[in-house]
Amino acid sequence: MATPPTDRTPLLSRGSWPEARRIADILRTETVGGVLLLIAAVLALAWANSPWSGAYRSLGDFTVGPPALHLDLSLGQWAADGLLAIFFFVAGLELKREFVAGDLREPRRAVLPVAAALGGMTVPALIYVAFNAGTSGGALAGWAIPTATDIAFALAVLGVINTHLPAAMRTFLLTLAVVDDLLAIVIIAVFYTSALHFGPLLLALVPLALFGLLVQRRVRSWWLLVPLAVTTWALVHASGVHATVAGVALAFTVPVLRRKPGPGPGLAEYFEHRIRPLSAGVAVPVFAFFAAGVSIAGAGGLGRTLTDSVALGVTVGLVVGKAVGVLGATWLVQRFTRARLAEGIAWWDMVGLALLAGIGFTVSLLIGELAFGAGSERDDHTKVGVLLGSLVSALLATAVLRARNRHYQGICEIEERDSDADGVPDVYQEPPARSA
Repeated sequence: MATPPTDRTPLLSRGSWPEARRIADILRTETVGGVLLLIAAVLALAWANSPWSGAYRSLGDFTVGPPALHLDLSLGQWAADGLLAIFFFVAGLELKREFVAGDLREPRRAVLPVAAALGGMTVPALIYVAFNAGTSGGALAGWAIPTATDIAFALAVLGVINTHLPAAMRTFLLTLAVVDDLLAIVIIAVFYTSALHFGPLLLALVPLALFGLLVQRRVRSWWLLVPLAVTTWALVHASGVHATVAGVALAFTVPVLRRKPGPGPGLAEYFEHRIRPLSAGVAVPVFAFFAAGVSIAGAGGLGRTLTDSVALGVTVGLVVGKAVGVLGATWLVQRFTRARLAEGIAWWDMVGLALLAGIGFTVSLLIGELAFGAGSERDDHTKVGVLLGSLVSALLATAVLRARNRHYQGICEIEERDSDADGVPDVYQEPPARSA
């Protein structure tokens, strides 16, 4: 194959050393969280299909919280509305940092993950609609279920198969998932708000503004920030908007850049470092435990479930829609710009990443509950579709990426080589190649 001209902007370049190091740290945390997520999901499935399944349902339906504040929620609702707000807070921090201070502040770097995320949202939604267009009973409400990518689950798969990914591919996967999370929270806020109450929503602006004022002044005192954050969350919850939106809103108030030179991380980096382990290690696995436990017998049997249009739309949307959407958007960016894949990255590698993006666990389960109601038959069918689609995507991605693992190892060895032992790999100190 002829070598493409060197005057074209590379897609999937490895970026700067600070960004590569930061992303590597994030992915290590998310990988551990992904393993815990997998364990929680397996435990939930085993318990829900055991002779003690009634105890599992009773645990998820157990109600705690003050009724006067409309917070008498089941444990399953607390996991979906409360713990996932922590997850979206971290996602909001990451998104803001990427586009304000990270490599993606440059439009030429941002265009690919944004386009890939949009493609990976649009095609699965269209596939789902195609399967359910003639179905009655509100099946179309679940159109957004197969649009999400679960970065923790995807990284757990990579960890299990022991695949070394080059820095450029790791960066693309993370930024794709971050943009995906933003699109998901917009979808949840716009399309899954059943009844909007403006009073609590306007009142939520007061603690949100106070939180923003304090963090802009670099206040880190938990006894000031946590009550304001919880109050914002409670008021957003009372407004009818899904409470996880509060997590993103709070994150967007946190400053990213340091206001004055000096050592130490910015406040967004500080919060992310402190809260990400809580999100990846506790919030997401606990939600998965309560959300993934579907009883196959209760869903009408596996045969009936797999022929249901909702389950089929979700499964095919994740496996086929995500891969086609991500890969197609990447090809379009390459086709209509003066861009090319970075050195060492082939289209076969993009196929592997596109398949990996079909692992849509956490947010897909959340949207399924919002669309059909937790515990309903269609929600159970959604869970089966999400689990099956994510499993098939993981297996296909494993086959593709493992076939290229030796090639990835060679690239990783080059990216880790530090001849002068100054702590910065040599490839990040080389001058950029001149245009032809």
